[in-house]
Amino acid sequence: MTLADFDLAGRKVLITGAGRGIGKGIALVMAEAGADVAVTSLGEANAAQVAREVTALGRRSIGLAADGTSVEAMRAISADIIEALGGLDVVVNCVGDSIPGLVAEAPESSARVMTEADWHRVVDLNLTQAFVGCHVFGPHLLAQGFGSAINISSFAALRPAPNSSAYAAAKAGLTRFTESLALEWAPRGVRVNAIAPGQFPDPEQMTPEQFADREERGARGIPLGRFGRMRDVGLLAVYLASDAASYLTGVTIPVDGGRTLV
Repeated sequence: MTLADFDLAGRKVLITGAGRGIGKGIALVMAEAGADVAVTSLGEANAAQVAREVTALGRRSIGLAADGTSVEAMRAISADIIEALGGLDVVVNCVGDSIPGLVAEAPESSARVMTEADWHRVVDLNLTQAFVGCHVFGPHLLAQGFGSAINISSFAALRPAPNSSAYAAAKAGLTRFTESLALEWAPRGVRVNAIAPGQFPDPEQMTPEQFADREERGARGIPLGRFGRMRDVGLLAVYLASDAASYLTGVTIPVDGGRTLV
């Protein structure tokens, strides 16, 4: 017996930045839970491949290339997404990346210093992208009076680190964006939440040996003793998209193996 509250059968989900990594993991778990899933990524090949994997799970899907930080680019594909899925109920904003670097040159330091372009790019990739997704697709959710937006943040929003000021600032801003938009949309019946993943290296981007070596060295500071698996974020996203979370809005939930506790 399964709990119907967690069932996403018939739900229509868009996930931006889902060509690989956490976004892809969310797409596949959403499909397992019964949702039809559209995915976007900067590269068409990756988006198309994830769409094929969703289709193989028996769900409708479409994969499109688009710049998730551009309103114009996302608006240009919005009608195709809604037509392919037959509607839209959930938007997952998952575009993100980091460019490490110092804010200013420091004496006797060889570390890279961020440029102005680096700063704007990191803020766009991690914060502006959520505005874009909600700005373009929010009107559809608000018009139907039902739906959910899920912003993918990072443990960096909760625990800062040196050489990552732009990334941490953008993710912290995403938390307040999530809270503010939750208040804005709550009267319209649309919920807005965020997930803050910890360390989630993509095993598809390395050999099994490389992944095992990286985890052995890097997971020592994580209380649960391992890196996150892509499925971990996907399962939480399913919960936030489902009726089981119908009374939850404006929160950022870490999924990090306890990383932010130490």
